[in-house]
Parts: sequence; C-alpha cells; structure tokens
Amino acid sequence: MKGEVVRKPSAAVGSAVFFVLAPGTVVGLVPWWITNWEIREPLPYWAPARVVGASLIFAGAAVLIHAFARFVVEGLGTPAPVAPPEHLVVGGFYRYVRNPMYVAVLAIIVGQALALGQLILLAYAVAVWIAVASFVYFYEEPALSRRFGARYEAYRRAVPAWWPRLRPWRTGERNSPGAR
Repeated sequence: MKGEVVRKPSAAVGSAVFFVLAPGTVVGLVPWWITNWEIREPLPYWAPARVVGASLIFAGAAVLIHAFARFVVEGLGTPAPVAPPEHLVVGGFYRYVRNPMYVAVLAIIVGQALALGQLILLAYAVAVWIAVASFVYFYEEPALSRRFGARYEAYRRAVPAWWPRLRPWRTGERNSPGAR
C-alpha cells in the first residue's frame, strides 16, 4: 500500500508529461500545422457536421483524459512505453475496448475535420490509425503478452481492440482477466 502512495504522484507526473507530448502533438500540434485551425465550408449546410465534429472532440477528450488517469490509479504507471504500468489496466473504458486512448485520439481528429471543415484531417486520421494499429500489433500487444501473460491474453479475448463492446466485461465473466 505504501509503495502505491509513492508511485501515484510520479505516475501522475509522468502521465501528464506524456499526455502533453504524445496526444498533444498528434491531436494538437500536427492538426494545427496542417490546418492553421482555419474554418472552411466544404459543402453547403455544413453546420450539422460541425456539431457532430464538436461532439466527437469533446467525447474523445473526455475518454482520453479518463484513460490516462486509469494508468495512474489502476496501473501505477504511465501509458509511455518507457514507464509502463505495474498492473494491467482493464477498468473504466478499458472494459469496453482495449485501445480507448487510440480510439479517442482518432475521434478527436475526425471531430476536428468535421468541426473545421478541413477534410484533409480525415486523411491524417487514416495515417494515424495505420501508425497506431501497427504499433499495437507489432509492439504493444506482444509486450503486454510478455509482461502480463495469461491475464492479458484473457483480456484480449474478452475485449475488442478497436470497436467497443456494447456492454462492459465484468470480473468473473468467461475470458475475463479477473477470472481464474
């Protein structure tokens, strides 16, 4: 218990720094470089698309912040590969989808495309998805499998990678990471 109290502040600082560097760059700096936050009107009557876009931005930001917080509270670590969590993070939005951070980042970029009327950001979202899906497949999943073994494999079988489940998995559920 005492180790957890010591680790949480450093995990919080590490997660905050990584939040600014990684998602801050991917959903902030790069889209700004691409668009200069210029609002365009690609088609007449674009207002409904802007509302959907703003909703995606806010929902994505909320999920992203919550997912980062799970690493501090539940994992006692950070999402950064250089300071990984001590415990497998499977609570919160991770009960619905294995990659809520990446899904949230993609939602934010698509939301920016719609809100700004900058459809070039849709191409950027595809490029980001290819990059993160490759990272997940070739690095993250094998690393988690080595680190957390059968518990991660059970979680992987129970929770989809990219498209959220309608109902969250529960401890004790077949193929649940908490099931014995």
